[in-house]
Amino acid sequence: MKKQELIHLHGLLAEVSNNYEEYNELSLDYSDYEDLGVRPTSIHKSKTDHKAAVFALANCITSDLEEETEAVPATAD
Repeated sequence: MKKQELIHLHGLLAEVSNNYEEYNELSLDYSDYEDLGVRPTSIHKSKTDHKAAVFALANCITSDLEEETEAVPATAD
């Protein structure tokens, strides 16, 4: 993936997290993401920095989803 694509994905994930918080009326723990110091507008940061930020932001969103979602048993039809 190119750096420009990662920056775009980073921006989209930031929007998803904002909308997710707003919709569910909660506040996510962004400590891992914030420790990186990389924002979607930080175009001077490296591709590796944006990749780490994308993974940290995605992990933040999905970890909250895992807490809310109950496991569904796998069954065959």
